[in-house]
Amino acid sequence: MQQMQFSSGNLTADRRADYAKMLSEGGDPAAAAELMEQALELAPGWAAGWLRLAEYSEKAGKIEATTGALRRVVALDPQDVFAARLKLAVLGAEPMPEQPSSRYVEALFDDYADRFETSLVEKLGYSVPGKLAALIDEVAGERRFRLAIDLGCGTGLFGMEIHDRADRLEGFDLSANMLAKASAKQIYDHLGEADLSLPAERSGLFSEGVPGGRADLVAAADVLMYLGALDNAFSLAAALAAPGGLFAFSVEEADVGQGFELAPSLRYRHSEPYVREALADAGFETRRVNRSVIRTDSGRPVRGILFLAERRA
Repeated sequence: MQQMQFSSGNLTADRRADYAKMLSEGGDPAAAAELMEQALELAPGWAAGWLRLAEYSEKAGKIEATTGALRRVVALDPQDVFAARLKLAVLGAEPMPEQPSSRYVEALFDDYADRFETSLVEKLGYSVPGKLAALIDEVAGERRFRLAIDLGCGTGLFGMEIHDRADRLEGFDLSANMLAKASAKQIYDHLGEADLSLPAERSGLFSEGVPGGRADLVAAADVLMYLGALDNAFSLAAALAAPGGLFAFSVEEADVGQGFELAPSLRYRHSEPYVREALADAGFETRRVNRSVIRTDSGRPVRGILFLAERRA
């Protein structure tokens, strides 16, 4: 994230941090950590600097120093824009949170927006939008949708797959920069900021004069891996969907047999039984489940599950 590049406000500390980065990139993370500690003696309130120290310490195999640095980040960054709590959970030093900080996700995708499609599609083989649209075709055939809602629409990749089949297409995302990219595609009838981790009245999905139960298709392509517990997101989807409306989405597949887990990528993975149960609790009936490789990560395939559910009457 770009926050790693923020200045400490102290020129000498910044210079030492720059040298530390060079040492780390040169293959000497232990020396980088030592020099970063010196920088932080001059700028002890620099949250991004403590995050760098955690990174170098982890590369050097100094786990106690890593967790100590991350705890300093947590203390200095209460909104957790650096995801230090997630990193602590991955290291086993803190319990796994049920969801990440919204500020972290927002900042992550604001920073990622300009290179999102190039990085994800061309370099990582991202395939969820097309596969999710194909899954909808399997169940809905040539059905046309009066209103489709694209949750976590990003730059509009899924919107491009579905807009010709929808009389009206709405897109929502937490990132303003992503929404700007989606707007440039000129395929959405409405775009708005929304947070799937918040209750309905604060989520941004509902407003006066805009009723719930208005969509016959709700989709969330490659979104739910940035949430742990899915009950709130599924409740929002149920409130948006008309009876008989479809809910199409993807998750990364968990290694655990039940529940969800936090991966080293800081994304969540969900098990099929957990998702099915959460769907049923929210008023959906699972109609179709497909397993697929949805992207690569560090050269390795990422296993995913595509779901299509129907809102019960």
